[in-house]
Amino acid sequence: MFKSFYNRKIFRVIVVVAVFGFLIFWNPFNFFDFFRGVIFRVAYPFGKILFVSSEKTKQTIFFVSSIGEMKSENEKLNDENVRLAAENAMLRDMKKENDILREQNNLFPRDRFEGQMAQVIGRDVGGVGNWIMIDKGIRDGISDGMPVIAFGKNLVGRVKKAYATSSQVMLLSNPESSINAEMGMTQAKGIVRGEYGLGLILDNVLQTDKIDIGDEIITSGIGGGMPRGLLIGKAKEVYASPDHLFWRAIVFQLIVPTDLRFVSVIKSGQ
Repeated sequence: MFKSFYNRKIFRVIVVVAVFGFLIFWNPFNFFDFFRGVIFRVAYPFGKILFVSSEKTKQTIFFVSSIGEMKSENEKLNDENVRLAAENAMLRDMKKENDILREQNNLFPRDRFEGQMAQVIGRDVGGVGNWIMIDKGIRDGISDGMPVIAFGKNLVGRVKKAYATSSQVMLLSNPESSINAEMGMTQAKGIVRGEYGLGLILDNVLQTDKIDIGDEIITSGIGGGMPRGLLIGKAKEVYASPDHLFWRAIVFQLIVPTDLRFVSVIKSGQ
């Protein structure tokens, strides 16, 4: 019974407060101005605190949301930068290839030879520079023994074995390689051979002939299969053979065959 009485009392208080509050905020005939002012003055600090708190909460939520958006945007930008970097690298490589192709094409001696440009697609896996593979073969008119040059008339080697769509090129440094050669200035004649550890050696130059250090060494055209005038390299160091019957010279190549990306095969010409 006491509990029922207590509940009715609370209900009446709530009803009275609600009616009184409605009258204050409705304020008919401005009768409750005094009470409205008192209530607003009392409630103002609390309202201000609530307003500031709500603004800070909104700012915090906005800040956290902004961080998430910035992180997502940064990830997108990073992905885009990676993609653009890959594209730029590919474009730079394509430009470099085009420049090399243009240079090779311009330097090829068309007035003397018919040639076939080819791309290097493989190298000596042993790392000793014995051979390279190119992407042109029998279907392109390539056959065994054809000379291979780069950057004008720099001799690289000769085709050792031509396949249908590719060919193996034996480099001058291969121990099986042997090219008839002569000095550009003195016309001293000899044979350029490949040797392990030494690269190229000019051998069998008569003691009565002269080798000048720095003089160009070119193909002599003797023996057939190799046209005259292709540049092999330059004489770097001169010494006598063990029996002192001939001069020898270490040959310095002006190109690095194992670094080449494109070469040209001489198919015919003088």
